[in-house]
Amino acid sequence: MASIGEFDPLHTHVPATKIEVTVSFVVLYVQGIGTKEWREFGRTEVIENTLNPDFVRKFVLDYFFEEKQNLRFDVYNVDSRSSNISKHSFLGQTFCTLGEIIGSAGARLERVLEHGYHSHTGRLLPFHTNLCFLGIPGKKCGNIIFTGEELSNCRDLTTMQLCANKLDKKDFFGKSDPFLVFYRSNEDGTFTICHKTEVIKNTLNPVWQSFTIPVRALCNGDYDRTVKVDVYDWDRDGSHDFIGEFTTSYRELSRGQSQFNVYEVRGPNVTLLSFKVESEYTFVDFIRGGTQLNFTVAIDFTASNGNPAQPTSLHYMSPYQMNSYAMALKAVGEIIQDYDSDKLFPAYGFGAKFPPDGAVSHAFPLNSDCENANCVGIEGVLEAYYECLRTVQLYGPTNFAPVINQVAQAAAGVMDGSQYFILLLITDGVISDMVQTKEAVVNASTLPLSIIIVGVGPAEFDAMEELDGDEVRLSSRGRVAERDIVQFVPFRDYIDRSGNQVLSMARLAKDVLAEVPDQLLSFMKSRSIEPRPPGLASSTLPLPPIHEHH
Repeated sequence: MASIGEFDPLHTHVPATKIEVTVSFVVLYVQGIGTKEWREFGRTEVIENTLNPDFVRKFVLDYFFEEKQNLRFDVYNVDSRSSNISKHSFLGQTFCTLGEIIGSAGARLERVLEHGYHSHTGRLLPFHTNLCFLGIPGKKCGNIIFTGEELSNCRDLTTMQLCANKLDKKDFFGKSDPFLVFYRSNEDGTFTICHKTEVIKNTLNPVWQSFTIPVRALCNGDYDRTVKVDVYDWDRDGSHDFIGEFTTSYRELSRGQSQFNVYEVRGPNVTLLSFKVESEYTFVDFIRGGTQLNFTVAIDFTASNGNPAQPTSLHYMSPYQMNSYAMALKAVGEIIQDYDSDKLFPAYGFGAKFPPDGAVSHAFPLNSDCENANCVGIEGVLEAYYECLRTVQLYGPTNFAPVINQVAQAAAGVMDGSQYFILLLITDGVISDMVQTKEAVVNASTLPLSIIIVGVGPAEFDAMEELDGDEVRLSSRGRVAERDIVQFVPFRDYIDRSGNQVLSMARLAKDVLAEVPDQLLSFMKSRSIEPRPPGLASSTLPLPPIHEHH
């Protein structure tokens, strides 16, 4: 159990929501992030004698925007009453991510079912002709349709207020400084902190302020799951005195102020004064309504990275493994690409001498096309990055403002909620144009834009923390940023000690993308934008061409 002092409401690991997946005998497998092992998640019911089965049973999955949640669907023809998979005829399989289902128009994804190697035996299996159209191994044998729908209780917010009377006297002068800590119970019997109230000084009869918490954070959608509440007396040195505890549930709390919601804590009582529930629009509502995530990449090509031909360089292209730039790009990009229908990603470099004239540029296209910086897919961005290393001369300084302003210009042209922009900046050093960068970020905080900065290499990144306004909201020339839109992390904090690159990338993506859904919602709320009905997706606009003065 995390200590109460370590609780950070912004970084608790609560699923963004729960997604109900329907597929049209199918077995669903989910893949472990670090191990890559597939484990069975569930099975549909058996539907007999039809070429177009429409399954009733649904798979309810925890959805994390910041994770790449790989799914595999194996389709079988039932040959016996056995629950043993090997006793049935394997017809084919298909793969997708949960993000692909959510990111598809109307959250409806159609996939070709492929023949192939049976996942359990590793051998190519004969095609069973009574359910599909083509019996040629490696060819398609029909389509499988997925739809994703958010469970209704995952959009609920609850607001409640509690008070207590006659608490234990813990302090020397006969009063206490009480506060409450709420815990959500987990499947494995452990508890996770989900809320702390404020401390009320010098009283035995506190009335805490009302607070609002997502229902999913309180009980993860299970209304009867235990909610534990601890009562503490605050101490300056952090060694808070335990006064007592009680347990309840969301269902019990939802009864409101009544005899059911008066809890004894070693004699004194804690009482629920008020409780209300309201629904809000969610990240999934906007994605299902067609909001596209536009992903842009900017890579640092300054000389401090070292000569790319040398193994000591941060840009070194080893035949055996990706460098930190490529890993950061792939980790973040592979998740975001599921929410961008055209898979066209603008990609820039900065801080290098760019051919043919050799002038220093701070926003040059990786694909060398000054009229259209788009690359096709994340693999296209990686190819353009590797090619660029062969053609540009690493130089300096490290200026962020030009590329931030470049993406901000595009975001300013699409303020209707149909698109949301994410800029990934990967850098190895200290920002040279900090004043201009702060102004660019403050200006961009009014736009549908989030900025992710990944620091690679061993440098000190103290100045970056100022841009990441988690502690103190960023300001420039007396203007305070409207929203916190920057997330900075040093990549070295996420490198797996065993050398597992997949795990390193998953950890990085998880941290840098975790705030994006709330940042998108904060923009939509600030402009009173409501999600469109599912299926009314808009087309993606290209970034404007570069007109940079060298």
